Amino acid sequence: MTASSPSDARDADLAAQYEAYPYPERNPRDEAKRLLIGSPSHLREIDYWVFGARRPASAPLRALVAGCGTGDGAIMLATHMARAERAGEVVCVDRSTHALGIAKARAEARELGNIRFVQGSLTEIDDLALGVFDYIDCCGVLHHLPDPLAALKGLERHLAPGGGMGLMVYAPYGRTGVYMMQEALEILAPFSEAPAKRLETTKRVMQNLPATAWLRQNGNFGDHLTGGDAGLYDLLLNPRDRAYTIGAFLDLLDEAGLEPSCLMEPARYDPSLFLPNPKLRARLDDLSWRARASVAEALTGNMATHVAYVTRKGARVTPPDCCDPASVPVMREIPGAELVKQIRPDGVLPFAFGTLTVPVPLPPLARRILPLIDGRRTVRDLAEAMAGGGISEEKFYRIWKECFKSLEALNRVLLRPST
Repeated sequence: MTASSPSDARDADLAAQYEAYPYPERNPRDEAKRLLIGSPSHLREIDYWVFGARRPASAPLRALVAGCGTGDGAIMLATHMARAERAGEVVCVDRSTHALGIAKARAEARELGNIRFVQGSLTEIDDLALGVFDYIDCCGVLHHLPDPLAALKGLERHLAPGGGMGLMVYAPYGRTGVYMMQEALEILAPFSEAPAKRLETTKRVMQNLPATAWLRQNGNFGDHLTGGDAGLYDLLLNPRDRAYTIGAFLDLLDEAGLEPSCLMEPARYDPSLFLPNPKLRARLDDLSWRARASVAEALTGNMATHVAYVTRKGARVTPPDCCDPASVPVMREIPGAELVKQIRPDGVLPFAFGTLTVPVPLPPLARRILPLIDGRRTVRDLAEAMAGGGISEEKFYRIWKECFKSLEALNRVLLRPST
């Protein structure tokens, strides 16, 4: 018998971690009180950023959640599909029996009949005989795998024609302090010890953490503070934790035959929002999209993750023109009337990208247009409603285009698919 490789040992440690401390820490009883919302895998985002608002809502949606953990993304998507009476199913795969048990209990608490659970490893996805999927979620998983590229290529093979994925990977600058702590704890709480013993040591370190520790200064995440034992372990004791700059992430997608249809939120990767100086903006105008995104990540320093919707190369679906009279705008989550309350008297919407708030100017008529968006009215309907208030059609469409482009980039206003 040959000795286990370091990679195999780390993988065994990872499996042991998620059996001992399923992540994120969730209680199925809480399903009666709230639905956790986020990206990726919000149904309205999938409809828009993956399918370009062109895939009919009547078409069944077959989704795979690859590495579902305790089920946040899967429960959200299955609930959205059930509420919208959308046909299809959500298939959840994870190798942790403990995590799958929690996710299943959450689904049962919501009486979701459109979700099923499969125990298995993403590194052996082909052996599970799951078929192909219109949408694949792989959130917070790739950066823990022995070979992220091979895993991503494996998932790509299970995409149906015209399908897409929602991905999340860690980013380095916004996680400043994490890897320093991991380095120290690998010595103080070695992998050779049982998970419970490692966690006990980590808690003692946290209680005595020097005031100068970078982890103390970083407010971009809070798992080690509010995520319970699972959150603390996953952040600081995880045996395999990669982080990708936006350039490295785009290279990973490219090697897997994929391209982004959206980085979430798109405006977050636009440095012109926080570099108002005209000479700096002129320099930004000469940069490629990728270079601008790299500048945004490096200058803000607070991106702890990268979330993206991706499709196969050359298969990205362009959404309809926002000024097409037949298009139907929809608020992603916050009702238009509520979003209006956040607009300052000077017409500026303060928008928070994590710990960074930037000013987003909106046209004055946005206050009147946004409350009209209900997911049923077409753009033509909005124009007619505004005409009743004395706004010409020409003026409406000019203002609407400006308003939509700003709020689309914030992932706040999208277009919905036809029925």
